[in-house]
Amino acid sequence: MLLDVRGIHVSYRGREVLCNVSLRVEAGEIVALIGANASGKTTTLRSIIGLSRVTSGKIELEGQSILGLPPDSIVRCGVAIVPENRRLFPRMTIAENLLLVLRSEQRSMPVVDSLARVVELFPILRDPHRLKQLAGTLSGGEQQQVAMARALLLRPRLLLLDEPSMGMSMKLVEENFLMVRDIARAGVGVLMVEQNVKMALSLAQRGYVLQEGRIILQGPSQTLLTNPVIRHAYLGEFI
Repeated sequence: MLLDVRGIHVSYRGREVLCNVSLRVEAGEIVALIGANASGKTTTLRSIIGLSRVTSGKIELEGQSILGLPPDSIVRCGVAIVPENRRLFPRMTIAENLLLVLRSEQRSMPVVDSLARVVELFPILRDPHRLKQLAGTLSGGEQQQVAMARALLLRPRLLLLDEPSMGMSMKLVEENFLMVRDIARAGVGVLMVEQNVKMALSLAQRGYVLQEGRIILQGPSQTLLTNPVIRHAYLGEFI
């Protein structure tokens, strides 16, 4: 098993935000984490990457505990995150955003091989002239591609995606989701937080539903898509 999260609890200012959350991700698998706003989805990702303090429970990557490690150590273990709103440096070029990650990374890695790998995946990186474009002038979909490329330069075993479709047209969402599928096919496990429930479950193999910090449903994506609770609460269908 690539990622094994078991019974984690997270509290903020005395209020429990996550309660007994458990989930797993296998290598090469896409798993969707869905739920309403403030249900705990982003906190779950932040807990895995070490940005939220877990008060109890276990988080293991390929059988090794990463719970309590600082975020930079977790990144070195093979976990990368594409945060909500991408968090690119808008006044830096695409190339500068990518090279900044490589320069800050302490592991020994073949830089040329890493760049070649992401250029192959993302069309926006194939045009040398586009690499000189400021990140702040890109569309939402293009920014998402650069943010995913930046994360993949770290050669992660596990990729965390927080709202990857936010601010994008449907066409670009579909294109970027196909890229996510290609990333998983290369053996990377993907845990994706996404409010576009139908598209997320159509892309993922399995899914978990969070409600007020608790997992209330889980299972194969196609099973969740036909679940009356999902269809009514998240797809706007009345059964």
